[in-house]
Amino acid sequence: MQIYRFWKPYNVLTKFTDADGRPTLADYIDVANVYAAGRLDMDSEGLLLLTDSGALQHRLSDPRFEHPKTYWAQVERIPDETALESLRRGVELSEGGKLWRTKPAQARLIDPPDIPERPVPIRYRAHIPTTWLELTISEGKNRQVRRMTAAVGYPTLRLVRWAIGSITLAGLQPGQYQALTKTEIEQIRRW
Repeated sequence: MQIYRFWKPYNVLTKFTDADGRPTLADYIDVANVYAAGRLDMDSEGLLLLTDSGALQHRLSDPRFEHPKTYWAQVERIPDETALESLRRGVELSEGGKLWRTKPAQARLIDPPDIPERPVPIRYRAHIPTTWLELTISEGKNRQVRRMTAAVGYPTLRLVRWAIGSITLAGLQPGQYQALTKTEIEQIRRW
């Protein structure tokens, strides 16, 4: 079994082919027969796990298993404690015309992380500060973190998935991938 961690850059699709010629995983990953376990939107960055095991891919992608995923979100303005508490309790979102409440998230303000600038800068407004949040969720609905921060009044400008469970981006740069160690693979098998 092969498992790799990959830092998906901004503006890259989480698939290996694209009829429209947009950047894909194939532009970065030169390992045969691996597929992304989960996905990140084109405008999001960060950790993807890739594997050649269909069963593991399913287990890592299926929301029923509730693997914790940690995101760093650069948001407009500075969230107050009320907004952070709302994220911690779960926020109400709409999907397909139906309202649903997110599961509680871990949410806290963090110092700006030491990560490379993205190639397309975030929008800048001279009189509106930005700050970074760390959010850990166990779901993974479409654009969930962006929708959660917007719901509490602090739109996400940049989103980086830092970790899935105990596997992080530490030591990687955007566009780089690395095989997991035997110890890390054993950890994942127990998830």
